[in-house]
Amino acid sequence: MTSSEFVLEIENLTKTFGDRTVVSNVSFAVRRGEIFGFLGPNGSGKTTTIRMALGIIKQDSGSVRILGANPGRTVLKRVGYLPEDRGLLRKVRVMDIVRYLGRLKGLSAADAEDRGGELLHRVGLFQFRNKKVEGLSRGMSQLIQFISSIIHEPEFIILDEPFSGLDPLNVQLMKQMLFEQRERGATIMFSTHIMSDVEELCQRVALIADSHLLLYGNLDEIKRERGASTVRVRAPEMPASLSNGRSIPANGSMEFAIEEGHGSEEILRAFLDAGIPVEQFELLLPTMNDVFIEEVTRARDLT
Repeated sequence: MTSSEFVLEIENLTKTFGDRTVVSNVSFAVRRGEIFGFLGPNGSGKTTTIRMALGIIKQDSGSVRILGANPGRTVLKRVGYLPEDRGLLRKVRVMDIVRYLGRLKGLSAADAEDRGGELLHRVGLFQFRNKKVEGLSRGMSQLIQFISSIIHEPEFIILDEPFSGLDPLNVQLMKQMLFEQRERGATIMFSTHIMSDVEELCQRVALIADSHLLLYGNLDEIKRERGASTVRVRAPEMPASLSNGRSIPANGSMEFAIEEGHGSEEILRAFLDAGIPVEQFELLLPTMNDVFIEEVTRARDLT
């Protein structure tokens, strides 16, 4: 690993609280310029790992390098962080808190005011700039924390469950803004247990469950390694030989699970033997949701 290639390098990271191991010997790295998904069920150790990466809590063993250095005040000014929990001061006005957080990251008061105003306009909250944080909805507070994490145009953005509390329109807005951040050169890592967001945004992922790293690598390669799990067929009808409950209607098509002893060739042959024209025949890789459930279930069965 070289620091020029990776913005975050985590090696053999371990953390215990009392007699409970929360993160156990976890290693992965985030490449410069990518959107990286850090996945896992609730309580898996994602947030603890992120907090160790940022130097908020100290690991028991292992090492962290962020932007080529140990976590520290100087290097962390080049990082943007959206925590899982709402951490805004409730009695403070919106613009005051945005300006304050911008100045903590090295902006002048004028720049923090200007950029804060632009970002508040972008997320539709400029009219609330003089309102106290306690008067905001959960989704509004999440957007304020998000723009505060990018106000200083950081090199590396870490988001812990960023879409929590947002309605679909604001989820889409935040995703668009994340793509814009990547286009200007930022690297993005976000934690989640929502697999549809992962498939839409991420190139590579790491999956953690019950403190252990289960998967790490390129998202497409992870799915290809498992092979096709389903066949999608578009045809005017289904052959009687396949009407055994294995089909699932899907957007005008039929999907058949590839089961042991029943391969894709058998499914195609059933249509051809019945004289049914096939308009589409497609092998489908497992979704990330399938992979997530399979890996986490297997890991828990082994414990």
